[in-house]
Amino acid sequence: MANLITLNGLKESTSTFTQSLLSLSINLGGLISGAFLAVYLDALSRAPWGLLLFPGILSIRGSIGGILSSRLGTALHLGTVEPSLLKNTKEYYLSLAAIVTITLFSCLILSVASTFFGVLLLGMRISDLIDILGVTIVTMGLSIVLITPLTIGVSISAFKKGLDPDVMVYPVISTLADILVTFCYLTAVTRYFESSYGRYVTWTFDLLFVAAVAAILSKNFRERDYVKMMKEFSLSLMLVTLIVNVSGFSLNRIRETIGNRPKVFMVYPALIDTVGDVGSIVGSTATTKLALGLLTPSFSSIKGHASTVKAAWSASMLMFFVYSTLASMIYESFSSGYVHLSLQLLATNLMATPLIVAIVHFISIMTYKYGLDPDNFTVPIESSVADAVTPYACWLL
Repeated sequence: MANLITLNGLKESTSTFTQSLLSLSINLGGLISGAFLAVYLDALSRAPWGLLLFPGILSIRGSIGGILSSRLGTALHLGTVEPSLLKNTKEYYLSLAAIVTITLFSCLILSVASTFFGVLLLGMRISDLIDILGVTIVTMGLSIVLITPLTIGVSISAFKKGLDPDVMVYPVISTLADILVTFCYLTAVTRYFESSYGRYVTWTFDLLFVAAVAAILSKNFRERDYVKMMKEFSLSLMLVTLIVNVSGFSLNRIRETIGNRPKVFMVYPALIDTVGDVGSIVGSTATTKLALGLLTPSFSSIKGHASTVKAAWSASMLMFFVYSTLASMIYESFSSGYVHLSLQLLATNLMATPLIVAIVHFISIMTYKYGLDPDNFTVPIESSVADAVTPYACWLL
């Protein structure tokens, strides 16, 4: 009997590792984001807030996407959402309505917070708030249109094929989202400052998006589940906004250091994606197990979640090795810096990942104990912390 339990545990761990490695391999696309950003970095210099705002855009978009993917994963397991894109349950449509609404609110909060940090620390003007708001809304609005259908489609497809959406969805979507959001943000900044026509198009889209959110809000503001989601989203969003502005200011300060080390700059998006995705895998599977009663709401219960943690962490370490190999191949530096870069990335992983796993487990347990929905807190907060912690760890080494 003991041998059978051990064998089943080994099979589960192997399956989680395989799915984790498959989903984390999508983070190779983060190298595209890094290269794309490096080429168009001058475009961000056209505005004093260009680089300050960029990490915040990525993190907030990732947090919102994490909420959606985590909720879908749990709901599909519980059967409260059907594996269908169009014909679905009330919970499904309320979740989408809340996601669209919180996107606009996040634009307002992020814009105000970024302006405050910019005025306080970078000598920006308060009037820059108008430009920041215009660019933020169009970037985040376009991301909703482009990324939300992808998130739903991947969730449903993974579930129908017998894969675990908690393991597969967020890692896949976060990388695709980073590429699309980077493109949208750079395009928005460039076009906004290029001509008055660019500003006209930007603000036209912004007004249409605001009108759409107003319609959604007027239709659903009496729905108890919608209001509950909005309250919990807003609470986690406040924490996320503080974290991403600190990381944005830090990235602005260490730009020269990163820019002088092109290999590190190239792998930067892939690193933060991968560490954040490990947290997402651990957090999403934990919230599902809590909902199903398979995990006790105690800090010691991480022992029962150890196989998932080990599988996701091992897959991430393998991916870090792949990143260093590809970056060294591209910059033809196998002889001079390959070993150093590999050790640097390995040390970064060993510093950042345990912290993220601990934070994820703590948030999952605490929110569950206080009657909150862990899906509304776990992934948004951990992904933002990963965005801040990972580059610091890499920069310090």
